[in-house]
Amino acid sequence: MTTDTTQSKKPRLRHPEKAKNPDQPSPTKPDWLRVKAPVNKAFQETRDLVRSHNLVTVCEEAACPNIGECWEQKHATVMILGSVCTRACAFCNVATGKPDLLDPHEPENLANATGELGLKHMVITSVDRDDLPDGGAQHFAECIIRLRKTTPDTTIEVLTPDFQKKDGALDIVIAAKPDVFNHNIETIPRLYPTIRPGARYFHSLNLLHQVKKQDPSIFTKSGLMVGLGESAEEVYQVMDDLRSADVDFLTIGQYLQPTPKHAPIARYISPDEFRKYEEVARAKKFLMVSASPLTRSSYHAGDDYEELKRNRDIALNKKKKALLT
Repeated sequence: MTTDTTQSKKPRLRHPEKAKNPDQPSPTKPDWLRVKAPVNKAFQETRDLVRSHNLVTVCEEAACPNIGECWEQKHATVMILGSVCTRACAFCNVATGKPDLLDPHEPENLANATGELGLKHMVITSVDRDDLPDGGAQHFAECIIRLRKTTPDTTIEVLTPDFQKKDGALDIVIAAKPDVFNHNIETIPRLYPTIRPGARYFHSLNLLHQVKKQDPSIFTKSGLMVGLGESAEEVYQVMDDLRSADVDFLTIGQYLQPTPKHAPIARYISPDEFRKYEEVARAKKFLMVSASPLTRSSYHAGDDYEELKRNRDIALNKKKKALLT
């Protein structure tokens, strides 16, 4: 008896844990969420450069709606530690399952690509790696250290996992001194069991607070998705919690459902509502706020970093004047 080897293997499911979920189609997108498909030469050049260095980007893996605009300007957010996540958040398009082996050349490739793109500000994020003893913290540090050597004028922003049950992991990343430490709170605490079941709201808050306590010179940043069924009052409470953790920079953007198997969109938040969120957040004394339907953690991150520095200088000068009067 012979075995038929001509049949192709079934493609690996990107989200096997969601395969049995009932389809929950998204409502029709409003005009303010429509973006042009990326087709220009600069986009192709950025894509080719990223792939030539064997790098993974969250721009592609998370199906970011801003990829066309950012890659046209040769801005890309690299996702380290592989392309497969050990978590299975209900909102995320990153593949889940058995994670990849770490690439020892990734810090070097990242630094070389940053130099070739001419980036003044690099954002590094990652999948969750609960399988690693340090959650990937040392790999983050090695990427930061290599960037400092190869492109010393480039400022560095990290968007890290929560390093749950990884003693000492956070200390490793802080010691490498990124310019901005970002960890997204993602949603309101009431929705954590369904939207972010592998995470813990107060653990994430404490992580951000610990960064600022250990090194006040590092800017801290966090992000929220809206449109998942939260109330404005719940969003305001998260703002207060983040300010209590001394977070400097808040981003708020519309949740967009990656596939019908993911968490459904409760509603689309209007641009006027986003302006209100920004107004309230600024009143709560965040140094920097970005709130719009298409806002994402690394969207315009370089320009935002420059404004963040200016705003800190202004705040420090106001404090000095107050002390002298």
